[in-house]
Amino acid sequence: MAEQHEEVPFDQDSWDERYRSKPAIWSGRPNAQLVTEAADLLPGSALDAGSGEGGDALWLAQNGWRVTAADFAATALDRGAAQAAELGLGDRIRWLTTDLTTWVPDEKYDLVTSHFLHLPTAQRVPIFARLADAVAPGGTLLIVGHHPTDVEGAAHRPNVPDMFFLAEDVAATLDESWQSVVTDARERAHVIEGHEVSIRDTVLVARKR
Repeated sequence: MAEQHEEVPFDQDSWDERYRSKPAIWSGRPNAQLVTEAADLLPGSALDAGSGEGGDALWLAQNGWRVTAADFAATALDRGAAQAAELGLGDRIRWLTTDLTTWVPDEKYDLVTSHFLHLPTAQRVPIFARLADAVAPGGTLLIVGHHPTDVEGAAHRPNVPDMFFLAEDVAATLDESWQSVVTDARERAHVIEGHEVSIRDTVLVARKR
C-alpha cells in the first residue's frame, strides 16, 4: 500500500495561500482529457468550473472558445488573466471569482468542463447538478476526477477518499435530457518526484439533446 498523506484542507483561504506560496502550482498545460474530448468540438461558449491558474481556459480560448473561468482562488485567476493578456486572449476569457458550492450559473454553455474538483460528496453532487443544468441544448458536459483506486496506488493522493468518485456515480444523477452519456476510467502516465507512474482519470462525457 502506498504511503497515505494526511488530510489537507480544500477551503478558499487554504487554496489562496497555496497559490501564493509558489510562482505557479500547475504546469500551465491543458488537461489531457479536455484536449481529447474538445479538440473536435465546434467552438462556442465554455465554462471551466474550478479553473485554477487557467491552463484549460487558455487552451480553449486559443482554440476559438469564449470562456468563463470560475474558481474561488483569486490569486490563481489573477495569474490566468495576466497570461491571457500576454497571449492576446484577454477579450475571450471572463475570470470569475466565485464559490462553486453556492454559485448558480446564469447562462447556458456549449461546453461545461470541470477537472479534479476536490470536494466531498455532499458538496460535489449538487455542484455537478448545477453544471449539468448549465449545458445548452446540443452541448457537452465533461467531468474529470481522480479515480478512487488512485488513493492506494502510486499516485500519492491525499487520504481523502470521499473526494474521489466514479463516472458512473455522476451519470446516475443525469436525467433524460441527455442524448448520450459515456463513462470511463482512463489510464495515463504521470511523473511524480521524477518517477513515471500510471494513474487513472474518472471521465464522464455527456451530450445534451
